[in-house]
Amino acid sequence: MRQIAIYGKGGIGKSTTTQNLVAALAEAGRKCMIIGCDPKADSTRLILNRKMQNTVMDMAREKGTVEDLNLDEVLLTGFKGIRCAESGGPEPGVGCAGRGVITAINFLEENGAYGDDTEFIFYDVLGDVVCGGFAMPIREGKAKEIYIVTSGEMMAMYAANNISRGVLKYAQSGGVRLGGLICNSRKTDMEFELISELASKLGTQMIHFVPRDNEVQRAELRRKTVIDYAPNHPQSDEYRELARKIADNKNFVIPTPITMDELERLLMDYGIMEKEEEEAA
Repeated sequence: MRQIAIYGKGGIGKSTTTQNLVAALAEAGRKCMIIGCDPKADSTRLILNRKMQNTVMDMAREKGTVEDLNLDEVLLTGFKGIRCAESGGPEPGVGCAGRGVITAINFLEENGAYGDDTEFIFYDVLGDVVCGGFAMPIREGKAKEIYIVTSGEMMAMYAANNISRGVLKYAQSGGVRLGGLICNSRKTDMEFELISELASKLGTQMIHFVPRDNEVQRAELRRKTVIDYAPNHPQSDEYRELARKIADNKNFVIPTPITMDELERLLMDYGIMEKEEEEAA
């Protein structure tokens, strides 16, 4: 059983990318599970074709404690048999959302959610490594493989580098490794070359470049993955290729994060910062 965590800057398309690649794995006959580790609880809606599933934390509040929950209340089955759970979090402005991640994963483990036939478990983790709770899938040695969704935008690259620092921190104690960067294209200048170079500096690979296509948004409006909504569309083939590459990947590394100065130099080398400065002027 491979446990994989997907990280990335908030708004980069991490949850959409995760659900589409898992849909592609399931389409190919692989037994998969997604655990949403984001309080927004949007990590599974395209798999379940619904607005939002009930979260572990929401249901625990309703029932009294997490011990009062039944597994079938929080673990649902969607597209091609993909099992789905959402950790949820505290009420807005109250408590630490990271605790929801810890509580949910512990509950699922203790109640046999993973199953002997599960081949892939994906943790869709909120934005950045912002606290110990959100780092839990790697800190506790749950997920051994990390993929970072990024783009050619500066802050997305900054987040990817920062997440690499988190992977480096837990690499020795937890055995976690970085499997690569997934470029979810924003059609910025020289984006393929820029993310390829960032990956090289981090000591990893750009495992796949996902082109930008409006078919993704069309599918999302119908609460579906592209694989489900338009299986014959070229964008579906991009997610199938990403899924194949992740399934076959053997290139796992301890990353080598760069400094902010090095990141800015990289952007300057590709003319990105100069262009932004000219536009601002």
